[in-house]
Amino acid sequence: MQFNTLILGAGAAGMMCAAHAGPGALVIDHAKAPGEKIRISGGGRCNFTNMYAGPENFLSGNPHFCKSALSRYTQWDFIDLVAQHGIAYHEKTLGQLFCDGKSTQIVQMLRDEMARARAELWLQTTLADLSHDESHFTATLMRDGQRVDITARHLVVATGGKSIPKMGATGLAYDIAKQFGHSVTETRPALVPLTFSDQPFASLSGLSVPARASTPKASFDEAVLFTHRGLSGPAILQISSFWRDGQDITIDLDPRGALLAALRAQRQQAGRRNLSTELGHHLPARLVDYLAPTLRTSGNLADQSDAALTTLTDNLRHWTLRPTGSEGYRTAEVTLGGIDTDGLSSRSMMSQTVPNLYFIGEAVDVTGWLGGYNFQWAWSSGWAAGQAIAATRSVTA
Repeated sequence: MQFNTLILGAGAAGMMCAAHAGPGALVIDHAKAPGEKIRISGGGRCNFTNMYAGPENFLSGNPHFCKSALSRYTQWDFIDLVAQHGIAYHEKTLGQLFCDGKSTQIVQMLRDEMARARAELWLQTTLADLSHDESHFTATLMRDGQRVDITARHLVVATGGKSIPKMGATGLAYDIAKQFGHSVTETRPALVPLTFSDQPFASLSGLSVPARASTPKASFDEAVLFTHRGLSGPAILQISSFWRDGQDITIDLDPRGALLAALRAQRQQAGRRNLSTELGHHLPARLVDYLAPTLRTSGNLADQSDAALTTLTDNLRHWTLRPTGSEGYRTAEVTLGGIDTDGLSSRSMMSQTVPNLYFIGEAVDVTGWLGGYNFQWAWSSGWAAGQAIAATRSVTA
């Protein structure tokens, strides 16, 4: 069987590419349904992009690589597409856009766009063998227990990274990249909870507080969630992309810096009250009780000097912790690192050494922040590859 384009992976990037690559595209995926990561994202409502998406929101060995695709297919382009399909959406916080309804609306939108482009979709199909003869790619597929051999002029690898292996995630994209002479940067789990070997926060499990979480390279002001195994919540997921084994993280429980002035005012008005009780007006009581032994919060507020209150608030603003690890790929939302961008065209996502071979989406060494950025990279990189493939058809015609 002959196709113009074979796209491996029916995720966000793969389906977006198929919608723009023109007729003759075949998308294959091992799963029973397309867009599974879209379906489960955002609590089932899909945080499909971010209004503030820009190159500064992405990590890569080459921070300039993502600029071309992001600038040519922006968040506003995708928002327009969502609106054209009548999908209602809202901003939750910090520019994060979610469907009012279910995330499956985004999956159906992409399927509709693929159908309009006359792209085929084969599910429960796996790649058994792959080769290239300088003009075409030949792939052996297993579909419904049968072997199917196909050829395609273009090959697009959109199989993602290693995150969430229970959904079938593997390192297939990296294996294909190496097969064709491409380098792969170090990969590790990102946007992932951090863990502590002695489970120090078990008594606080389920408690969430607004805070600033920091590593030596980044800081994020969002919620921190205490769990039986360690720390999670948006602020922790964000810094996990910057944290490395053996590093400390710092939690600022007073990110607005208003606590010292507030305690001084309370000392004037209610100085005879217990310090821990008064701290409980600003922090959850369970957290105050947990920190009490190290903060020395015994006694009345009136007994605390300015120096003592300054020390107290400084400690709350510089709570230093050293995680022993992370939850790993099991719960990581994305994979940091991937196919080295030095070997790819930033405009088309095509290999610099193997004509008509493309890598898009999470498989590439471009990783977004939490909050819809990784989906935007999928849309932008998928669009860029699709446009490049469609352009070759026009030239050939």
